[in-house]
Amino acid sequence: MDFQDFLQHVPDIIPVILPAENSHAKMAPPERLKELKNLDVTEKNPRIAAVMMLFYPKQSNTHLILIVRNAYKGVHSSQIAFPGGKYETFDADLKETALRETKEEIGIAPEKIDIIKDFTPMYIPPSNFLVHPFLGISQEELLFYPDSREVAAIIELPLSVFLDDEIIVDTMLTTSYADNITVPAFKIEKHLVWGATAMILSELREVLKSAFNIQLQKIII
Repeated sequence: MDFQDFLQHVPDIIPVILPAENSHAKMAPPERLKELKNLDVTEKNPRIAAVMMLFYPKQSNTHLILIVRNAYKGVHSSQIAFPGGKYETFDADLKETALRETKEEIGIAPEKIDIIKDFTPMYIPPSNFLVHPFLGISQEELLFYPDSREVAAIIELPLSVFLDDEIIVDTMLTTSYADNITVPAFKIEKHLVWGATAMILSELREVLKSAFNIQLQKIII
């Protein structure tokens, strides 16, 4: 999608009611759904984090940035994620956390990003994090400077590909909580995006499609 066309949709994105758990469930591993059912997150005293779902123009087309995390001894080793990380006490709020971590991980300064909407928090049982996603937009082409200590690679996902249902697949994986289970995932280039990132992406997709439908209805009327 042309980036200027995407910007025309932004006023319709902001008021869309979040589909929350209904959209998360569409990309959730079955075992994760069982674990999250009737779960009181407050009893877990989770650590708090924030991530940035950043859209930007690349050769005039709209893209979304994802990162491949480095391999390390942890449950999220080598996984696909959004730029983001743990809330620190010196952060004014979670928006500042998302902006700060985006700068630290991929080198994009906060002043280049306009945050337009916060999304449904996602609890991640294996790491006991409650992650708050934010939708941000940069109106200029970006040069990324990934932190080699945390980021192994960057994925620049065209919006047109992200909205294509053909990228949704079922795949068999061994996870931190089960062996050889079938999970829903997004197949993006050579990567499989599953788990919490896929669940957050699912809500983002639904919100964008709702906004685009609103715009189409306005044109028809």
